Amino acid sequence: MRPLLRRLLPALCSAAARALLARRAVPMALRPAAGTERAGGDARSAACAAPEHDGLENVQQKKIFKENKEKTLQREEPCAADSVDSLMAEMPFVDTDIEEECAMHATSELNSKKKRKRTTGRDVEEGIERKKKKNKQHQPNYFVSLPITNPKITGSIQAVQDAIIQKDQRLSKAMVRSGSLHVTMLVMHLSSEEEISIAVGALSDSKVFVDNLLKGKRVDLSFQGIDHFRNQVGFVNLAENDHTTLLKEIAETMKMIFQEKGIMTGEERAFKPHLTFMKLSKSTELRKQVKKIDSSLYEDFKNHYFGDEILHRFDLCSMLKKKQPNGYYYCESSIVFGEKQAAEPDDAELVSLSKRLVENAVLKAVQQYLEETQNKSRQTDGSPAKTEEAASGSKNESDNDNSKKEP
Repeated sequence: MRPLLRRLLPALCSAAARALLARRAVPMALRPAAGTERAGGDARSAACAAPEHDGLENVQQKKIFKENKEKTLQREEPCAADSVDSLMAEMPFVDTDIEEECAMHATSELNSKKKRKRTTGRDVEEGIERKKKKNKQHQPNYFVSLPITNPKITGSIQAVQDAIIQKDQRLSKAMVRSGSLHVTMLVMHLSSEEEISIAVGALSDSKVFVDNLLKGKRVDLSFQGIDHFRNQVGFVNLAENDHTTLLKEIAETMKMIFQEKGIMTGEERAFKPHLTFMKLSKSTELRKQVKKIDSSLYEDFKNHYFGDEILHRFDLCSMLKKKQPNGYYYCESSIVFGEKQAAEPDDAELVSLSKRLVENAVLKAVQQYLEETQNKSRQTDGSPAKTEEAASGSKNESDNDNSKKEP
């Protein structure tokens, strides 16, 4: 409102000044000047004496009146400034320089437009940054894993990786370690310890439903053939059969349980189980060098049979926390089920059992050797054991002599 008044003020002041001048100018114009009065008296006396001069005198009076009016207007012009000052004194922004304000306002509008342009560009950039930050905050950082522990599968995948690296050494950075091989069942973003705890509870609740789906049956997952996602990820396929269909049902059931707990589990795309063994995203530097993975690098293994994995365990794993020494992900929780739980130990358990058996055998052999060595040393050094044997022998001899002397 105030800027509008400042822009309108000069026009208002000019109008007020003109109105005031008009009010002052008319009365003074109507008052005859001194010369006019004298001229008028002379004219009246002359009119009495000489009526024939009336027309000429009237013309002269009009001329004099016009001249006096012009002089009056010239004398009254300075009053216009006084009138403007008086009007300005009544305004609330009396101490403000109107011309300066108008210039400042125009400059301010120009600066505002420029600022809006700059702000618009900055807002777009900030919006992009906020979107990136938001996306980053909601990127998956946890997943439910089906670990691959069959040595035949891991060994075959290692052979494929070696063959690819021989053809393109750069792709060594894209390979997944054998200890990290797994099938991803679900992905999620857990932003707090509370959410992690909820996810652990959801995984635990899933065990009952998985057991009901399995009904004691053994699930063999057959891995055969190699495929890719947009030439960015290389993976081993799961052969389509009843067991793979059951695995998909388990994934859908687990997804429903997690969502009921308030844990969102990734996109709504259909679950496609696969075993990733190579991906360009493992190395930012590699992605600059290699845009796509050439499928001809693994052409010889496209239909290769890698082996079967018995379904026996699901893990809730972290993508960001430090991995275990064997290369597998950090586990928050696990559920175990199926035949392998009761009858078939893991490979790690077999190795541990073998080590214990070897250690026990070595300990027994060492103890036996030490005992034999101690016994030999006692016999040669006149040990207490030898003295006792000699005493026992002499006692037996004396007993025999006494028996001979008796009747």
